[in-house]
Amino acid sequence: MLLGLTLSLPAAARAADGVLAATLDNGLRVLLLEDHRSPIVSFQVWYRVGSRNEQRGATGIAHFLEHMMFKGTPTQGRGQFARLVEQNGGQDNAFTSQDVTSYYVNIAADRLDLVIELEADRMQNLLLDPKEIESERQVVIEERRTRTEDDPGGFLGEEVSSIAFKAHPYGYPIIGWVEDLRRITPAEIRAFHDVYYVPNNAIVVAVGDFRAEDVLARITRRFGRIPQRPAPPPVLPVEPPPNGERRAVVRKQAELPIVYLAWHVPNQKSDDAPALELLSTVLAGGRASRLHKELVYRRQLALDAGGDYSYFSLDPNLFWFWATAMPGQTPETLEKELLAEVDRLRREPVTAEELERAKNQIEASFAFQEDSIHRRASLLARFELIGGHQLKDTFVAKIRAVTAEDLRRVAGAWFPDDKRTVGILLPKP
Repeated sequence: MLLGLTLSLPAAARAADGVLAATLDNGLRVLLLEDHRSPIVSFQVWYRVGSRNEQRGATGIAHFLEHMMFKGTPTQGRGQFARLVEQNGGQDNAFTSQDVTSYYVNIAADRLDLVIELEADRMQNLLLDPKEIESERQVVIEERRTRTEDDPGGFLGEEVSSIAFKAHPYGYPIIGWVEDLRRITPAEIRAFHDVYYVPNNAIVVAVGDFRAEDVLARITRRFGRIPQRPAPPPVLPVEPPPNGERRAVVRKQAELPIVYLAWHVPNQKSDDAPALELLSTVLAGGRASRLHKELVYRRQLALDAGGDYSYFSLDPNLFWFWATAMPGQTPETLEKELLAEVDRLRREPVTAEELERAKNQIEASFAFQEDSIHRRASLLARFELIGGHQLKDTFVAKIRAVTAEDLRRVAGAWFPDDKRTVGILLPKP
């Protein structure tokens, strides 16, 4: 391609972890890692946009646009992206989160040029036909019904998030409020695409059986011609500290009561983040974890119980505790026992055995992800999003450095009784 010959290759640096990293002239960030164990490649495009970038009255637009990205361009018709990938033996999918929208294709390495062409084409030339938008609107509304409105856990989680956040858009459901989904216009979706689906707001990550310098040249030829656009607007809202407990009690057709507890906690920019990650594993990391062993196995109060911390969250988020009652158990009992486990974390250091088990679980999970080219690529993208892919090399060391006293201190600092958000789901006949 004559146009491609006029594009100079960006300055690229190969890091100690083997990643070839470069930023194209148009701002596109590219991370490439050779993995020659199998003749396959995982090619991923991560856009720095999710539900945190939405405005009131237009929630769900990021996820809606994810659906529309498969609806064709002037050169590739409706559904042709997925058909071409499948015809060439590949797999493709996408997801939208609070912080990002990610698209991936796992395919034979000798088909990589096809994927580069398809992804660059829809970044720049997406059709967004109003008729297709109207058709897909019903698909998204139905997805919301099955995943949230008809799912007791999803329904309660949405309620808790909405009252936990007063100012920050993390309080919006990723899939959007149904009233917004019915109202969003084609013009708004087009404007959202034009602002956020630009090369200077994207990361391309590829891991697999290729020569990194060759792939960088191919990406530069195809993506490099897409014009850089103005930087998307920053997310400005900062969530103020809670002034007291917040509580939601909802009734829903369900078999059993559910209890959620949530506290505002810092994200990975905080020195407390490794300890919070370890706490979530101590509480909910498998059958030997505290909540499962105590509430599910030993005392048989809960059908399931767990906790979760979003280490990679771009802004401060929530630390969750939850439990689903066994038949005959009350939500009051579950809430009391969950709070007792929180209080135990604040009062007593975890045992040496628990601490070492949790550290081993996190390190093993981290190591196992290296067995998959798809997961290797995803990890590189996630660390790049929070500050740089090189942070991946220090993650396990930070986890290993956490002490039992750190866990007790962090639980005391971030799980105060008067700052929690509580959600109770009561089954209705």
